[in-house]
Amino acid sequence: MEALADPQTLLSILAAVAIFATVITLAMPLLAKDELGSRMKSVAIERDKIRARERARLAEEQGRKGSLRQKDEGFVQGLVEKFNLKAALADENTFLDLTRAGYRQKSHISIFLFFKVILPVIMFAAALMYFFIISPADRLPMMNILFACAIGMAGFYLPSVIVKNAVSKRQMSIKRAWPDALDLLLICVESGMSLEASMKKVAVEIGLQSPALAEELTLTTAELSYLQERRQAHENLAKRTGLDQVKAVTMALIQAERYGTPLSTALRALSQESRDMRMAEAEKKAAGLPPKLTVPMIIFFLPVLFAVIIGPAAIQISAQ
Repeated sequence: MEALADPQTLLSILAAVAIFATVITLAMPLLAKDELGSRMKSVAIERDKIRARERARLAEEQGRKGSLRQKDEGFVQGLVEKFNLKAALADENTFLDLTRAGYRQKSHISIFLFFKVILPVIMFAAALMYFFIISPADRLPMMNILFACAIGMAGFYLPSVIVKNAVSKRQMSIKRAWPDALDLLLICVESGMSLEASMKKVAVEIGLQSPALAEELTLTTAELSYLQERRQAHENLAKRTGLDQVKAVTMALIQAERYGTPLSTALRALSQESRDMRMAEAEKKAAGLPPKLTVPMIIFFLPVLFAVIIGPAAIQISAQ
């Protein structure tokens, strides 16, 4: 306990953690695996769910009950159901965020709610142990308890932050590959392929660039095959991605199917617009780079530059 409370020991531990994080960051691109296979497997599972749901709905409309077999979901699912955590901690936005992050299975919402409940307790207990046992400080006990409560509250919001980060990364991947996907879709449509076949072909071709977009297009193809209204499949694509570019294309697809307007003309205009938006966003980031580099240059570059320039003169003066 005394060794852990020693500032030198804590500094050494933090330095080791920083070195380990640096090594992991440099090695991550080399160890990264292809996610396309696993994502396509999850898409196949989702397609089977859509098929089973539509079959059960049709059976119910015809007066027959669907024979859906109940499965044991495990400890986490049982705990969530027992305390009714979905009604207490989850709403429509929670399910939508998990879907946009790529977590569509029933177990994902249970795991999310489980960690949302258990992490505050674990982090609060760990903070109390650190403040009162490992490194007791000359503070009032109430202050230590308040700090531990703040850490526990951070644990409550940590799963939501992780999901938001996953949503942002997924949307960025889709946004970067969307103009190329539209160009491929335009080529397929102009060659005479149907919309379902075009989306399926584009999902295969775009999979290496953006597995997330390939997954969404494959799900849309499945929904176009099984849902009653094709409009619902297009709206689900826009809802799952949460991007304005995708929403504009889905609206064009809906209008083309409703009024019989040429789809290739709308896709060509939307593809060019998406490319212009991507270029404008890149120029915006490039324009905002100099102000962001000001502080790092002052802190890291200028002291080294002054040391290189003034160092030899200072050495000569001290030698005299």
